[in-house]
Amino acid sequence: MLIDKVFFLMLLLLLTCCKEVSSEQHQKNSRVEHLPYYKSAEFTPNWLESNSEDLMTFHQISAFQLINQFGENITEKTFENKIYVTDFFFTTCPGICPQMTENMKLVQDEFLNDDDVLLLSHSVTPETDTPAILNAYAKAKGVKPNKWHLVTGDRQLIYKLGRKDYFVEENMGTKKGPDDFLHTENFVLVDKNRHIRGIYNGLNKTAIHQLIADIKTLKKQATS
Repeated sequence: MLIDKVFFLMLLLLLTCCKEVSSEQHQKNSRVEHLPYYKSAEFTPNWLESNSEDLMTFHQISAFQLINQFGENITEKTFENKIYVTDFFFTTCPGICPQMTENMKLVQDEFLNDDDVLLLSHSVTPETDTPAILNAYAKAKGVKPNKWHLVTGDRQLIYKLGRKDYFVEENMGTKKGPDDFLHTENFVLVDKNRHIRGIYNGLNKTAIHQLIADIKTLKKQATS
């Protein structure tokens, strides 16, 4: 009788574990065949074909020039013909930033050997986050050179990119001025043509799994 109870408990545990693995795999793989495009802070999906004429005038990330953790100039051309994920952080952030960095590293590790995928993290305190400080932070967090750029530079440009190009904060419903601090947990997925294809909660593991799945979807679209 005791043996039967032990066997039943072991079987139940095994089935539960299998169900959890299956569920996580489903989260990673279940997604539409084509991702929508976004052009405003409301993040209303626009379902367009990749050859649509509407894309000729559709919202794109504008030109920029920043400096990464090695003191190198980083521009929109660094990401030419690349899929990339971007966010906004600062090295002394005691709250959400460490978790965001940890989750961005999951994306880095998933595509570590994939030259088509890059990561871009903007410091929202560029006056204190110098390249040297960013480099020390990168080493401490396992950031891989040439895969993940931590950037500093002109504060107005960084804040403009965050609010007017990537819409990382505007979807919260509260308009902010150029002097208001930019602080958001959002990750943004950008395709090879600098179009926004998704926004994700950088603190949520399920959202990160979805982001990884969406990157794979974009890669399939590019080859189809």
